[in-house]
Amino acid sequence: MRAKKRIRPLADVWEWQMEAACRGLDGAVFYSPAGERGIERARREERARSVCQACPVREKCALFALALGEPYGVWGGLTEAERRHIARQGQAGRAPSRGR
Repeated sequence: MRAKKRIRPLADVWEWQMEAACRGLDGAVFYSPAGERGIERARREERARSVCQACPVREKCALFALALGEPYGVWGGLTEAERRHIARQGQAGRAPSRGR
């Protein structure tokens, strides 16, 4: 007889978001509008990182985005490019401690 797999309520997966510093903020800070490049993108990403820096669930957020392979936005202080780099390095199971 096979052991039953314990199913977690879906709320447990998302519960950490209730404590997120970005909760209630305009999503445009975290997601790039069409055609955004260069200095404008860098400035928006730095604004997003500043929110993430003091967030109590920053690491959970980053790990969530890495585990899902989230392709867009700043999550847990990590940009799209940083998450791609981490995934290529085979480090998707852990978030880097960059002070963000």
